[in-house]
Amino acid sequence: MQTSEHIAVIGDGAWATVCALMLCENGHRVRMWSPLPEVAADMQAHRENRKYLPGTPLPAAMEVTGDDKAIFDGVTLVLHTTPTQFARIVWQRLAPHCGADLSVCSVTKGIENGTLMRPTQILLDVLGGPSTRVAALSGPSIAPEVANHLPATVAVASENLSLTRRVQAAITRPYFRVYTNTDLIGTELAGATKNVIAIAAGILDGLRAGDNAKAALLTRGLVEITRLGLAMGAKAETFAGLAGMGDLVTTCISPVGRNRCLGEAIGRGATLKEAQGAAHGVVEGVATTASVVELAASVGVEMPITLAAYDVLFNNRRPADAIADLMARPPKAE
Repeated sequence: MQTSEHIAVIGDGAWATVCALMLCENGHRVRMWSPLPEVAADMQAHRENRKYLPGTPLPAAMEVTGDDKAIFDGVTLVLHTTPTQFARIVWQRLAPHCGADLSVCSVTKGIENGTLMRPTQILLDVLGGPSTRVAALSGPSIAPEVANHLPATVAVASENLSLTRRVQAAITRPYFRVYTNTDLIGTELAGATKNVIAIAAGILDGLRAGDNAKAALLTRGLVEITRLGLAMGAKAETFAGLAGMGDLVTTCISPVGRNRCLGEAIGRGATLKEAQGAAHGVVEGVATTASVVELAASVGVEMPITLAAYDVLFNNRRPADAIADLMARPPKAE
C-alpha cells in the first residue's frame, strides 16, 4: 500500500502545477510555493494557475502559498521546479526553513551559468547534505498533454534507490508511468542538452529546411550530447532512453515546446531578444547553450551543433550560414 506523503512543490509554472495535480490525485497532501505572494494569492483564490495552465482547476485540498517558512511545515518530500538560472537564489532564500533531512527531487532541466552545475548540484551546494538526498525526474512530458491525461513516460534518477522508488510511487498515475535509474549525471545532462538541440531544430523549422535535415539534427545531436555525457561520467544507455532520446524527440517536434518555438522564431528572422519576448515563460535552452559550450570545452568534447546554435544565439550568425558550415565540415566516418 502506498504511503501518503506531505509534499512541497517549489515553483509556480505549468509543470509545477501538473506535478502538484498528479500528487494530489494520488492522495498526497500538497502545498505549492510561488516566489511571488501575489501570484500565490491569485492561484489560491481562483483555484487555477491562470498564467501558465489556464483552464485546469486546482483541487480544493491543494494549498498555494508564498510563505517561505510555512511551505515546509510538516513536509516529508520536496519537488523542485524553478528554472535553473533562478534555482540558487530561490534556495538561498528558502534554505533557512528547509530541514537538513528533507529529500528533494528536481524536475528542472538546465546547467547553471558560471558554475556549470546541474540542478541537483545547485541544491546540494546551497542546502548541504549527502548526494543521496537528491533525485531528478526527467523525460518526454509536455505539461499541457499530461494535464489532459495523455499518456507519458519518464525516468527518476538518484544514487539513492529508495528515494527513486519513493518518488516513483508518489507521482505515478495511470497515464504517467515512471521508471527508475541510478544515472543522476546522465539524466540531468540529457535533460539540459536536449533543449539546445531543440532550439536548433526550431531554427530548421523556421527555415523550412525539411524533415531530412531535422532527422539528421536529432541523430547527430544525440551523438554529441552522449559524447559529453560519457566524458562527464554518465552512462551511454541513459541517452538512448527516456531522459535522452525520448525527451529529445518530444522537445524537437512539439508545437508548444518553448525551446523549439524560440528557435523557429529565430529561423524566421527574429532576433534572440524578440524571440525571448514572445515566449511564454523562461526558455531554459538559451542560457544552457552558453553553459554547454563552456562545459564541453572544459572536458575537450567536440559539439559542432551546439557551437552552431551558440553562434546563432550570441554571435549574430545567420542561421543559413551556420547550417552551411555544418554541412561543409570535412567528411568522416559515422
